[in-house]
Amino acid sequence: MAITVQLFPIWAILFSTIAFVFPTHFVDLKSMIVPLLMVIMLTMGLTLAPKDFARAAQNKKAILIGVLLQFSVMPLLAFLLAKGMSFDTQSLIGMVLVGGVAGGTASNVLCYLAKGDVALSITMTAISTLIGVALTPILTSLLIGALVDIPITSMLLSLLKIVLLPVTLGVLLNMYCNKLITKSLTVLPLLSMCAIVLIIAIVVALNQAKLETIGFIIMLAVMLHNGIGLLLGYFIPKRLGCSEQVCRTIAFEVGMQNSGLSVALAMKFFTPSAAVAGSLFSIWHNVSGSVLASYWQRTKTTLDK
Repeated sequence: MAITVQLFPIWAILFSTIAFVFPTHFVDLKSMIVPLLMVIMLTMGLTLAPKDFARAAQNKKAILIGVLLQFSVMPLLAFLLAKGMSFDTQSLIGMVLVGGVAGGTASNVLCYLAKGDVALSITMTAISTLIGVALTPILTSLLIGALVDIPITSMLLSLLKIVLLPVTLGVLLNMYCNKLITKSLTVLPLLSMCAIVLIIAIVVALNQAKLETIGFIIMLAVMLHNGIGLLLGYFIPKRLGCSEQVCRTIAFEVGMQNSGLSVALAMKFFTPSAAVAGSLFSIWHNVSGSVLASYWQRTKTTLDK
């Protein structure tokens, strides 16, 4: 079981390739993305107790570091990469949107697999999502001069439905059916892995046409954006005295963006071309994140600060 989960990145790449070659087998599964995310969040909730969230909320230092890096490093880095690579206007908008949105729920999943602080990760995602309602349009306006209206109500409902509701249910089940849940703990990482691999495959299939025509330069920018975000998200907290577990958590929170939201905003307020960066990021950050999570899963978290 453990070996299967450690092969997470290989499964992700394998199914991504299959979905790219045979997209019709996965496109019709689009409606499963949200339920699959909910299943993942439920499995994480089953491993948590109320005391975990109380402890996470007390870690104000980690939350502050994560939010500051999320809304400073990522949007500015996206803008500089796009400018430095001479992107056209729509591609520039797409990169800035990716950089300006909050952390995505994928960070919670990979944090879970990488032995990070899941309660802290979920807390940070919730806070950054709520703050992003105001900061995303402001950052977009400052960097590219175009104000983007954020669908506040739908964002909050999405956060409630996909993250808070299933996690709460999992915590309650863990509280009142602890003996039964304990017996299934070894299966939960495998269930999460299968769900996220399928999500990645669906995203690849849905963007197959774009992936065939998109230039290598945008893919390179997306890879650099994600990679630098993960590195800074890990090493800056490390330098500031955070524990190994917290550093892993912040790394995923900073490097993993809510790219689905950036795609939705690009399609609604700009053009399909502006959505390409977000689409590529949706695929790449899951692959890179799964590789990192697989590595960290095999290493200890109880290291010195």
